[in-house]
Amino acid sequence: MSVSKWIGASLGWSFGGPIGAIIGLALGSLIDAMTDGKNNPLLGERQTGRRPNYRTARNHDRQEQPKTKSGDFEVSLLILASIVIKADDKQDQRELDFVRQQFTNMYGKERANHAFKLFKSISKQNISTRQVCMQIQQMMDHPSRLQLLHFLFGIAKADTHVTENEIRQIYTISGYLGISSKDFESIKAMFYNSSDNAYKILEINKSATVDEIKAAYRKMAKKYHPDKVIHLGEEHQKGAEEKFRQVQEAYEQLQKERGF
Repeated sequence: MSVSKWIGASLGWSFGGPIGAIIGLALGSLIDAMTDGKNNPLLGERQTGRRPNYRTARNHDRQEQPKTKSGDFEVSLLILASIVIKADDKQDQRELDFVRQQFTNMYGKERANHAFKLFKSISKQNISTRQVCMQIQQMMDHPSRLQLLHFLFGIAKADTHVTENEIRQIYTISGYLGISSKDFESIKAMFYNSSDNAYKILEINKSATVDEIKAAYRKMAKKYHPDKVIHLGEEHQKGAEEKFRQVQEAYEQLQKERGF
C-alpha cells in the first residue's frame, strides 16, 4: 500500500484545515503521491489551489465534536513531533530513532515505514505551531491530546538530555492544545526523577492528606485510563497503559512513604 493510500484511508477531520494543507504538501513531495495524486483528495485541494474548508469543520465542532480516527491522531503526532525535534535547532539521530521505534511498536514495520517517510517530508516544512494546535484542540478529545503530550516528552527525553528550548516548545504546544498546567506537570513528571514526582503525577502538593491522596489517585486513574483512548485503536493502548501504570506507581510510592 502506498503512503497516500495508507494515510488517506484513516483520516477524518485532518483532511481539512492547516493539518490537511501540511499533509497534502508532504504527500506531494513523495513519489507515490505524484503518481496517485488524482485519487488523493488532499492533493486535489493542493493542486487546484483550493483551501480546505476549515470554517465548516469549526462550525460543526460547536455542535458535536467529530470522532478522532487513528489517522487523525497519527498525523497530528507526526507534525507535533517534527516541531519538538526542531526546537533546539537540530535533529538528533536518537530522537529520530525514537520516533521510528515508537511507530514500529504501535503500527508494525510496514505502517511505521510509511509514517516515518511522511514524517521526514513534514519536518522540512515551516509549520505554524499555533494553527496546527488550534485545529487539534478544536477537533480532538482531551484524553487523546494528553496522549500526544506524553509522546512528545518521550521524544524530548530520547537523547537523554532535554533542552530548555524543547521544554518551552512542549509547554507552548500544551497551552495551544488546551491542556492545563497541572496536566502538563503531571505528564512531565513521568519522565524525570525528583523527590516530589509522585505528588506531581497525582497533581497534588506534598502537604496533601491521606484522604486527598486517595481522592487524587481515583481522579487521575480515571483521567488516564486506557479506555479513554480506545477509539484510537489498540496501537495507542500501550502508551495510555504506560501513563496509567505510572499513576499507580506514584500512588504506591506515597502509600509506602505515608504508611497507609
